Amino acid sequence: MLIVDCDERITPELWAEIEIAIQQADCDGYYLNRKVFFLGQWIRYGGKYPDWNLRLFRHAKGRYENLHTEEIRNTGDNEVHEHVIIPGKVAYLKEDMLHIDFRDMYHWLERHNRYSNWEARVYLNLLSGKDDQGTIGADLFGDSVQRKRFLKKIWVRLPFKPFLRFILFYFIRLGFLDGKAGYIYGRLLSQYEYQIGIKLYELRQFGGTLNTNSASTPVPTSRPIPQTES
Repeated sequence: MLIVDCDERITPELWAEIEIAIQQADCDGYYLNRKVFFLGQWIRYGGKYPDWNLRLFRHAKGRYENLHTEEIRNTGDNEVHEHVIIPGKVAYLKEDMLHIDFRDMYHWLERHNRYSNWEARVYLNLLSGKDDQGTIGADLFGDSVQRKRFLKKIWVRLPFKPFLRFILFYFIRLGFLDGKAGYIYGRLLSQYEYQIGIKLYELRQFGGTLNTNSASTPVPTSRPIPQTES
């Protein structure tokens, strides 16, 4: 199974590499590296490259991690951005996948407004320890996903996150080397972090839900990858 968003492109070189990779019997999944384009420019710095995503895997082996965000409405396609868990061996492909959104800035802002609903719930779960009920733990000495989870649990407790996110992207991770596009992208990430913070505050004020009429139902700790027909 190959997971590709509508604004992502598989190059001919990557297709050829995938064709060879899926013949290997010893690997159950592969990470693909994304090149993110913004305002027509590749965002090479700011921590946006490399950007590894586990997108190619044997269907029977893959499971989505459950981050306990099901009751949050209007989140867009964030569910497919949850981590896919592969119990077997995984590897990394060399060729890049392109992330190119040809729509205007209105759609970028509208999409991230929806994404921030989901992120706020993830932040709340990290703060409350509910994420520990999931399937990927936080471990500084674990794999890349576990290390990222460990650092995120620290991040959600920091003050001034919108300001820190801009500093991290633009200065520490050299986002300024991407010129005007890098500056705008950094400012938007800072704004996005502020939106998450506001919605996190709202969740806490209203008992952990952005929609007071939404019901919570028990969910499993992982979900099978749905089979679809093309």
